Amino acid sequence: MAAGDVLVLIPARLASMRLPGKPLADLCGKPMIVHVLERATAAAVGPVVVATDSAEIIAAVSKAGGRAVMTRGDHESGSDRVHEAADLIDPERHAGVVVNVQGDMPSFDPGAIAAALRPLADPQVDIATAAAEIRDPAARENPNFVKVVGSPVAVDRLRALYFTRAAAPWGEGPLYHHFGLYAFRRDALGRFVALPPSTLERREKLEQLRALEAGMRIDVAIVDRAPPEVNTAEDLELVRAVMRRSDRQTR
Repeated sequence: MAAGDVLVLIPARLASMRLPGKPLADLCGKPMIVHVLERATAAAVGPVVVATDSAEIIAAVSKAGGRAVMTRGDHESGSDRVHEAADLIDPERHAGVVVNVQGDMPSFDPGAIAAALRPLADPQVDIATAAAEIRDPAARENPNFVKVVGSPVAVDRLRALYFTRAAAPWGEGPLYHHFGLYAFRRDALGRFVALPPSTLERREKLEQLRALEAGMRIDVAIVDRAPPEVNTAEDLELVRAVMRRSDRQTR
């Protein structure tokens, strides 16, 4: 993809149900949102902007030398916020691809963004995302680890057939943990947010099912690992411990 084709957006809000103030939680001396911003910037695929409804988040991002944009406070999902932000930042629609990086993955591999963009080389793909093989047996049954069921279409690439919190598919073989990184074609993002919530989306509480139920194609890049996501205070402490160990090892 040519320079200017990709816009990377990180939706962030303070009003998390399970961990209020999550984007500003301290991780080794930096707010979590700044860690995500730095990793997304390191991917070097296009400009990176935080999309938020909080002046405090804008201040933290600005202090770190990043860019943030204020969006409405009534969005029901990160995808809705990203859609508004894309139109605010790029009203002339120079960027044909919008990447949505969830703001609660402070240790994600920047290379996952490039991996998620690759399926969009196929013009039949509307949305691309990423997943990693589940190697922890306990995670196979854990509903917080979202699984993608898909058909292989190339090396390290699936065409998504379903996303679920259940252990699926049944039988011998790998299960794949899907995590919060999406690369939307610009028109596909507009179509997606205009759709009403779907039946399976409501049941599984997974908004990507809305796209599948509407007949949109989602392909999945298989990467080496899925980053831990911070949803609770316990998750936050685990990520802090991992970052401290990593920091000590690099000294």
